Amino acid sequence: MSLLRQKLDELIAQTDLTVTDIQRNQLVGYVEMLNKWNKAYNLTSVRNPEEMLVKHILDSIIVSTHLEGERFIDVGTGPGLPGIPLSIMCPDKEFHLLDSLGKRIRFIKQVIHELKIENVTPIQSRVEDYLPEDKFDGVLSRAFASMVDMVEWCHHLPKDQTGRFLALKGQLSQDEISELPEWCYVTDVKPLQVPQLEGERHLVILSRKE
Repeated sequence: MSLLRQKLDELIAQTDLTVTDIQRNQLVGYVEMLNKWNKAYNLTSVRNPEEMLVKHILDSIIVSTHLEGERFIDVGTGPGLPGIPLSIMCPDKEFHLLDSLGKRIRFIKQVIHELKIENVTPIQSRVEDYLPEDKFDGVLSRAFASMVDMVEWCHHLPKDQTGRFLALKGQLSQDEISELPEWCYVTDVKPLQVPQLEGERHLVILSRKE
């Protein structure tokens, strides 16, 4: 068993998550690919694969138990975060991973090919130019600086009545919540416990007003 796999097993043991052997191997495979491609393509500022397990993998999969619905879009996915780890954790859900940079989308295509992930659709586009025929149950992002930017730029993506915005945030600022537009409100805030990650993590769930 590789050192990365051992480390991942230790981290998962500190959570309530159920992760199969195949899923664990895919998560480690993703980190190995991210580490390899990062040297040439500079996909993430995190250089150490063990750190990637905490800051990228655990930080993403901890959200998997909060995903309601079938269709999700990860906006500003970068190298596939949180979309790839979540697609591995939730093989029965669909994930669309959107980014405007070609090198990131090429990397994601290679990941889904090599790791045999069948529930991911990569999309190279700017978010404001992407007009899907079918809207999404959840719009995910950990890339946006503010929730205001997220809901303004992605307002056309969730389903009208039932769609949600799911923002992965560090510390939660009341100022940021008070700046949200009239049509949008915070439905729920879930504190996330990420093993060995310093600082707070929250999942903020936002809905449209009826």
